[in-house]
Amino acid sequence: MPRSSAGRPRSSRIAHGDSESARSRCGHVRKPLVVGNWKMNTTQQEATILTRSVVDSVSAYAASVEVVLLPPFPWLTDIARLLPGSAVALGAQNMHTESGGAYTGEVSPRMLKGLCRYVLVGQYERRILFSERDAIVRRKLHSAQQHGLRPVVGEQIEADLEGANLQESLVIAYDPAWTTMGLVAPPPLDYVGKVISHIRDTLSSLFSSSLAQETRLIYGGSVNLRNIAEIAALPDVDGVLAGTASLNADNFAALVRAFAQ
Repeated sequence: MPRSSAGRPRSSRIAHGDSESARSRCGHVRKPLVVGNWKMNTTQQEATILTRSVVDSVSAYAASVEVVLLPPFPWLTDIARLLPGSAVALGAQNMHTESGGAYTGEVSPRMLKGLCRYVLVGQYERRILFSERDAIVRRKLHSAQQHGLRPVVGEQIEADLEGANLQESLVIAYDPAWTTMGLVAPPPLDYVGKVISHIRDTLSSLFSSSLAQETRLIYGGSVNLRNIAEIAALPDVDGVLAGTASLNADNFAALVRAFAQ
């Protein structure tokens, strides 16, 4: 499958069906997932305040939406102490392929196991700024699954998922670098819907229709309060990977609320 970030959309908006019924089609119910990627933002105090605000703001939606926070590495332990009993799960923004060894400055999946539920792999900034190729992303994905972590993987679907176990919990994020890095305007949402549907069709071809219908596909291109309602209405989109919008508790709660309706 061609890299999902290739090409620019030319199509316009189309009408969208009921999102909740679409996410339950073929007898498979996919619980919406909203992920907040804080990237290299927040101080320790800011992270604590933001987490407490998010926990309070999204508690009403726990039954219908899964919420995950991806804080910077230094704050993982602090944030983990604030989440027990809440509707929010913890994830890491990155990890090394190996479980341990002489890799100065790196964090292994074995270190994250027991602390985090999710880990982000194959995110566009890691690919572009740190030259992470498909082979590295694939090794990270496999290592995450071997250590009981749930990977959220983006970009090159066929290359990254080679040998992956879709029967383990795995999330795929369509997070186009060419929009999120500000190179061009965000794509029309009907284009996003078509790409997501194409990804699901590809999963069906690579694995099976049943596994394709069970796998959650989320969108991460410039998600904000202006477009979240339309994104949530796209039939095959099961959630979002938010950056800037996740740094404000009220804004982040609005994203969660859009998928709870």
